[in-house]
Amino acid sequence: MTSISDRPLVPVTLLTGFLGSGKTTLLNQLVQQQLMSDTLVIINEFGETALDHLLVTHSRENLIQEMSSGCLCCTIRGDLVKTLREICIKYFQDGERRFNRVLIETTGLADPAPIIHTLIVDPQVSNRYQLDGIVTTVDMATGQQTLDNHPEAIKQAAVADCLLFTKADLVSLEDQQALVDRLDVINPAATGYFVEQGQIEAEKLLNVGLFSTQGKTVDVERWLKEEAYHSSSEHGHHHEHGDHDHKHSHGDIHHHHHDVNRHDDHIRAFCFSRAEPIDEDDLNEWIELLMLMSGSNILRVKGILNIKDSEQPMVIHGVQHIFHPPLLLPNWPDGNRHSRFVFITKHVSQESIEKTFRALC
Repeated sequence: MTSISDRPLVPVTLLTGFLGSGKTTLLNQLVQQQLMSDTLVIINEFGETALDHLLVTHSRENLIQEMSSGCLCCTIRGDLVKTLREICIKYFQDGERRFNRVLIETTGLADPAPIIHTLIVDPQVSNRYQLDGIVTTVDMATGQQTLDNHPEAIKQAAVADCLLFTKADLVSLEDQQALVDRLDVINPAATGYFVEQGQIEAEKLLNVGLFSTQGKTVDVERWLKEEAYHSSSEHGHHHEHGDHDHKHSHGDIHHHHHDVNRHDDHIRAFCFSRAEPIDEDDLNEWIELLMLMSGSNILRVKGILNIKDSEQPMVIHGVQHIFHPPLLLPNWPDGNRHSRFVFITKHVSQESIEKTFRALC
């Protein structure tokens, strides 16, 4: 069992999003900000000659490490592990590491799950780095078609902590609303921002995970965002979408979920709770059963759990068939000691998840 005090690791932000959705433009803006001055950026695209690399700002304050061996997720056990291991040596000077954060930009075709798997599971990586958050760019002009035609895009949206809406000026307010509604169903807890020309404050995209990099108290409620899943089932107003300093130029996007059934992506986002403490062995058996039956369709799981014979709450976090090692927090964040789970699934109903939970736990 891991304790939060054992995790002085380098935070990693994963920047994903489909082809042409504005990742490179975003990076050009981010690397010029002071908050990113101690960030090492790893960029990757298809092709022998990575032309997109030439578009990334090579700031003196930033360290750009280019990966040249193709798709990041196809070389997941080799190139990424090798790169993350070697940068600790390459960018080490006068007894100090020259970076305190890593940002990985993936190819637009990437399923983010294998990258997350490497960050969590590979011992050469997980003992140095921790996943902070996943940022996904969404091209509002082509977003509907991309979600229709590419299941990887749905996964990118489903696992995101933050969604960035780009090219909104190319579509009507009605079309903006329809795409936001669709993504709201896929991932109701993600924070969303409209961005123009990649301009957004870096602080909105960093430190969005459970583990603080600044010695702050762990904000489980912010990380879990349980209320977003309740609101989703009730079709409420639960996203914190705000376009970065351009609110009036696009108008307000409200969440009234009109015509969301036109695009049933078979995604279900829901939460449930349990008042009685859970036996840890029963919990592990249940998780193993879920992974065996539906691992690739359990897109994301978060939970804070009351475990029998433990005064400390346990946090679990999984993406598809990959689970972080369970983490014990020092204490409960509030007076609510109910176990609480949030799920995003594909082709898996809330009823079936809760049925197996009741049967085993």
